[in-house]
Amino acid sequence: MNGEGNGKRTIGDTSGRPSDPTDIYDLVVRGRDGGERQLDQWRGQVLLVVNTATGCGFTPQYEGLETLYERYRDRGFTILDFPCNQFAGQAPGSAEDIHSFCTLHYNTAFPQFAKIKVNGKDADPLYVWLKSQRGATGRITWNFTKFLIDRTGHVAARFGSRTTPEEMEGAIAALL
Repeated sequence: MNGEGNGKRTIGDTSGRPSDPTDIYDLVVRGRDGGERQLDQWRGQVLLVVNTATGCGFTPQYEGLETLYERYRDRGFTILDFPCNQFAGQAPGSAEDIHSFCTLHYNTAFPQFAKIKVNGKDADPLYVWLKSQRGATGRITWNFTKFLIDRTGHVAARFGSRTTPEEMEGAIAALL
């Protein structure tokens, strides 16, 4: 499915653009199992979208991300985890290998999706859209770049890899 007719664009869709997304809820992504997941299932929640890797110096941020998720999920906060092997091959393995690593080492419970590309001609539509938003433009420079999405589905802030989950907590809490 390429999203024709429903205004949604699926990750991996290389056909013509049916329409430009107006918010994150207009996009469809691939789950760990390869099936489509509509982002509008999180409509009205504050989201943190993160490109991750299991073999990166920033991988320990999973612990802080899980802490934030546990602390705020009952108030309408969700983290959307998109593994990315585009930076120095730091997310090797299958979707299940990556998921097993994260749950075993960091006890993660937030949604994790299929491995994606965030830059270049094969960048997934989600990241094309994220990087096109005011205040969030530009290439992703490494794993654990984070996009904070407000309850209306718009980018509220972009944080680089070096910004820890703890340093983002105030911005997250302010949107809840």
